Amino acid sequence: MKYLCLVYLSKENWNACPDKTCFAFAEGLHNSGRLIAAEPLHPVDTATTVRVRNGQTTLTDGPFAETKEMLAGFYLVDARDLNEAVQIAAQIPPSKNGSIEVRPVRALDLASTHAD
Repeated sequence: MKYLCLVYLSKENWNACPDKTCFAFAEGLHNSGRLIAAEPLHPVDTATTVRVRNGQTTLTDGPFAETKEMLAGFYLVDARDLNEAVQIAAQIPPSKNGSIEVRPVRALDLASTHAD
């Protein structure tokens, strides 16, 4: 099953984990066959939030909500179950300075889109 491990860091800890450390961890996951994708993100002040309401598109610089920890990157992993995904998340290097949110990935239900 696929799990998305979302890495959250505070502004103060944004660069606490060197890229080479995260790369080495991702390489190990890749070699074990459990890594599907992983990418770091630029700081939250580079974000643009898009909302469409009543057919009108609105753009806002920055994140949707102010939080102490911001989305810094992700690891998409293949794990047997939530327990294994949590074990992987606990090894993600930025977990020592931030938090890792683990979420199961669901498949799109395409059958219901053609029910007309």
